[in-house]
Amino acid sequence: MKHFLSGIFITTTMVFTAMVLNACSDSKPPQISFSGNIHPILNKHCMECHQSGGPGFEASGLNMQSYDTLMKGTKFGPVIKPGDAISSTLVRLIKGKADPSINMPHGGRQPLSEVEIQQVETWINQGAKNN
Repeated sequence: MKHFLSGIFITTTMVFTAMVLNACSDSKPPQISFSGNIHPILNKHCMECHQSGGPGFEASGLNMQSYDTLMKGTKFGPVIKPGDAISSTLVRLIKGKADPSINMPHGGRQPLSEVEIQQVETWINQGAKNN
């Protein structure tokens, strides 16, 4: 009987451990919101140039003052492809993966932190919603 109860305890412990590990590995990133997460990042790093009348707006047509103007993109096309951060021009620019003359932000301004870049990527991968 002692061996039987010991076996049940070990089996139960193993099943419980597997369930916990599975739950941890299946966890999804937290929902990122435009108003709570992304717009503050844009205000901090981008808005100085990318608003109506700003030098970035004048050069590219990209206005980051609102969700709608951001999603409109530049005079060359959209900078965000909802659901696909890898194909989104904005991500390439803020990660420094474009030509150095157009990487963002320009001119000695503080670059986005890894956490901020990850939030932008996650938001885009989550569909770039106006939330």
